[in-house]
Amino acid sequence: MRLSAACLTFFWFVLSASHASGGIFNPKTATLENGLQVVVIQNHRAPIVTHMVWYKVGATDDPPGKSGLAHFLEHLMFKGTSKVGPGEFSRVVAQNGGRENAFTSQDYTGYYQTISPDRLGLMMEYEADRMTGLVLTDELVAPERQVVLEERRSRVDNSPGAKLREQADAAFWLNHPYGVPIIGWEHEIAALTTEDAIAFYRKWYGPQNAILVVAGDVDSEEVLKLARKYYGVIPGQAPMVRKRPAEPAHIAEMTVSLADPRVTRTSISRRYLAPGSFAGETRHAQPLELLAEILSGGATSRLHKALVVDQGIATSAGAWYDGDGMDLGSFSLYISPKEGIDAGPAEDALKAQIDLLLRDGVTGDELARAKQRLTDGAVFARDSVTGPAQIFGQLLSVGGSVDMVETWPEKVEAVTVEQVNEAARFVLSSPGFLRSVLKPGKEAS
Repeated sequence: MRLSAACLTFFWFVLSASHASGGIFNPKTATLENGLQVVVIQNHRAPIVTHMVWYKVGATDDPPGKSGLAHFLEHLMFKGTSKVGPGEFSRVVAQNGGRENAFTSQDYTGYYQTISPDRLGLMMEYEADRMTGLVLTDELVAPERQVVLEERRSRVDNSPGAKLREQADAAFWLNHPYGVPIIGWEHEIAALTTEDAIAFYRKWYGPQNAILVVAGDVDSEEVLKLARKYYGVIPGQAPMVRKRPAEPAHIAEMTVSLADPRVTRTSISRRYLAPGSFAGETRHAQPLELLAEILSGGATSRLHKALVVDQGIATSAGAWYDGDGMDLGSFSLYISPKEGIDAGPAEDALKAQIDLLLRDGVTGDELARAKQRLTDGAVFARDSVTGPAQIFGQLLSVGGSVDMVETWPEKVEAVTVEQVNEAARFVLSSPGFLRSVLKPGKEAS
């Protein structure tokens, strides 16, 4: 699971009107002596609390040749400790009326429980225990490796779209490990060992590399007391340094195409290397988020109106921006032609829209409507408990700050037409991009 930049904007825009001056969530923050970052967001709208622990490590930090290790360890974290048997933590959550889950992205791994506030201390006790107390044996690891392999077969190998996305990622990223699948390559998953998992766990898991986010019907000071009680006693280590290879410039057009009899309708996309919120020409990040909304934000968006409504050449068309990771991101445009329309004319129509954008740019009215759509669409986010926790956890995991959340609406509201057009030219004028084509047909032998 990975939250998109659009998702973050969705939440951050919501409170801009009522919080134009001052903070949005006004969290209480602290850093314990062992290095653990703590963020508490009070929300008394419902008698629940979300307790999340984020580790600043993800699939991109997998050792070479051991893809899928971060995700594999996420699974193994439910196997128990010297104090808690396999599956016991999950049973305790269920018995107390809560729910739980975990996720691995390219840049972070997270574990969370949503439960009654009076059970928060219990969740902290169990989560703090498995932060450093995980016990793994070959007998526990081997079956879970088969579970992950089956998960890969189910989610990737049996899905033409997922297979194409995996191949496209591998082709798009020339040097950066963002091109390696989060779940891992099958042959490398099969070779992962108990020792691999233990070494990765000992290297990356600990309070110095973690963020605790608690959101809901709680008192900030009481949460901090509980955090010090359960997490503060864990010894900290030296902070980890995350080293990633840099991605070179993309200067050539590339194509990845997949035909599969299970596909009923052709889809074509163009993907461009783009700055992120933390890497590259970061000044373009907010304008690119708004550009994606202008091009793809609903029935009145530019690409839908031009290609679906006016020309009638496509069943869907749009764009998305992925710029919320630690490193460079991407900007993509797509079209799915109507039955009877060949891929060539459909892609030509999409390219014509790109050329029009580069020539004439976006308008002030388009930008104003994009900002308004994001605001209108996010009204109910104020009532969310998990949403703000996800925002802070993700942002801090990739190098952001609390202040970036609290000041985001004003920064995005200040984006100008000129800045959006400059960002569009910066990204979409590149001669290097990846074409992805998914189409009906016979599978390659």
